[in-house]
Amino acid sequence: MSDILEDESDISFTVKFLGRVEVVRPSGQQILEEAVQSVKPEKFNSEKAAKKSKVLIFLSMSGIDILEYKTKFLLYSCPLPTVSFCAVLRDSPKVFGFIAQHPAADMYHCYLFQSQKLAPVLVSAIGDAFRASRKEQNVRGGRDLVVEALRHKNKVLQRENDELRRKLGGHIYEALS
Repeated sequence: MSDILEDESDISFTVKFLGRVEVVRPSGQQILEEAVQSVKPEKFNSEKAAKKSKVLIFLSMSGIDILEYKTKFLLYSCPLPTVSFCAVLRDSPKVFGFIAQHPAADMYHCYLFQSQKLAPVLVSAIGDAFRASRKEQNVRGGRDLVVEALRHKNKVLQRENDELRRKLGGHIYEALS
């Protein structure tokens, strides 16, 4: 399976999820570095933790969804207007994160990830989506986030079903031969 999946309006990346940390300010490289320091060091080194922490990041014009890799269970959803900062860690170019405001409270969380090759690309893609979202919101206004989340979940499940059908079809053909 590829690390990147694309659709007309969204893109997804498979990455390692290092954690979510509450932070005191909405932006800054220093905040990102402090958040990484507060994540338990064994998350960086444990192979067992690495397998469990594999996630899909779905990036669309409406937001960033973080889904558990195997079950596609939605872990976090961050509307793009709540994202205030995104960067690659200076000392570790494989680690990146973004800061988003909690939608119902006056607090900020830093979401931290690791990608062997794609960290700068992901940061750029998130920044591009954020800018495009701002332009689109000015033109058409906001959408109902619950409806968008359900549409997104439906797309994910449809893709998964299509992939399973293809695999199953191949196995049935082999069994009949």
